[in-house]
This record gives sequence, C-alpha cells and structure tokens, in this order.
Amino acid sequence: MAAETHLQGVEISAAQFFDIWHHYDSDGNGYLDGKELQNFVQELQQARKKAGLELTPEMKAFVDQYGKSTDGKIGIVELAQVLPTEENFLLFFRCQQLKSSEDFMQTWRKYDTDHSGFIETEELKSFLKDLLQKANKQIDDSKLTEYTQIMLRMFDANNDGKLELTEMASLLPVQENFLLQFKCVKMCRKEFNKAFELYDQDGNGYIDENELDALLKDLCEKNKKELDINNLATYKKNIMALSDGGKLYRTELALVLCVE
Repeated sequence: MAAETHLQGVEISAAQFFDIWHHYDSDGNGYLDGKELQNFVQELQQARKKAGLELTPEMKAFVDQYGKSTDGKIGIVELAQVLPTEENFLLFFRCQQLKSSEDFMQTWRKYDTDHSGFIETEELKSFLKDLLQKANKQIDDSKLTEYTQIMLRMFDANNDGKLELTEMASLLPVQENFLLQFKCVKMCRKEFNKAFELYDQDGNGYIDENELDALLKDLCEKNKKELDINNLATYKKNIMALSDGGKLYRTELALVLCVE
C-alpha cells in the first residue's frame, strides 16, 4: 500500500505526507485515535524495519508515548513532528503563532478579511507568507502557491477550494482544538438563530461576554458528555477572540455553533 511504502522513506515529500495522513485518518474526523493511531504506530515500526532504518529519536519518543496507549489522540501537526518530511512547513504553525485556540481565533479573524466565514486562496497565501516570514524562511511566489495548494489538499475536507474555521483548526495541537468538542453540539440554522435571539437579551444585534457566558453555561448543562463546564472560561475566551471589540456578531458565533 502506498502510505505504508512512504513510511519506509528516509525523507517524505509533502504529497506523500498527505497520502499517509488520509490513509490513517480513515474516518476523516481530523485526528488519529484508537485503532487508527495503533495501526499507524505498528505499521511505522514495521515499515522502518523492512527498509533497514532505525527509528529516529522523534519516532522512538512517539512510539513510547502512544504504542501502548488506547486513549491517545494526535492531529496533523503532531504527525508532522514525527515523520521526516522534506519541506516540513507545517511545523511553522506551531512554532510561530498557533500555540493556543485563542491565538488561532485571533489569526482567523485577521486573515478572513472579508468576514465570509472562509479563508480563500488569496487570503490563505497571505497567511502562509506572513507565517513563513516570521520563521525567517524566504520563498518565491511559485513555492508559496505550491504550499497554498498543499494546505488546501490537506485541510479542505469538502473540496470547495477554501478553508472553513473547523478545517483550518486542524493546524492546532489536538489538546488545544476546542472546536472538536463543539463539533458535536452545533445547531441547524433555524435553531441557532433562535438561540442567538434568546441570548441577545438587549436585542442590540450582538452578544457580549456576559450573554455568551449564559449561553455557554446552558450548552454545557445540556451537553455534559461533550462539553466540560470547568472549561467554561477557556471556551468563552477563545470564542470572544472572534469578536469585534467585545461584540460577538451572529456571523462570528455561527462559525462555532452553526452547522451551516
């Protein structure tokens, strides 16, 4: 199988990395866990042995951490730290500015310049250019276009040529990706609009921090399996990072709570 063969390589191309990720993320939920993660750990060891290659220190630490764990979970950036990728620009995201959900939400707001709820190709190119410059890595425009296309291939789950908030959030370390928890509690448009109007208590067209606090408390109470009320302050801080000077408008809140 191609993905298993790629694991035998001394250095893996970005395209091969893409193939490996999609092979092992068999349910397409944006992370490897359970049997997916166990299969990857097992086949990584087998592939390296077959190729006559030792595990790198990063691989060995990874195997030690996840080899016998049944509750582990990793995202695409964690995987990029393990595999010897020739152009591992994915690691710049963690190293530079996407260290927390709050950082990520602020970055999203900056680059979704037209507030469409998507980062489109040109916006994504600007995002990558700035990020690579912060990492002191100079690349020409053709390489930047190539990286942009790789990003779209990796994260554009519905193949519409643009990245949604939840797709872009795959750049976060899994433990920081609070959007994964909200994935299970999203509402249809009609239900979301009803909730927004209910919690916009003064009817001014936006939700402030206190109103968001009330909304999130109720969501946590109704969805105890998915949301932890002890993380309420973190949820609120991350979502308010999308706000306009403390004003969280319908379109911004919909990015987190509406399925459509």
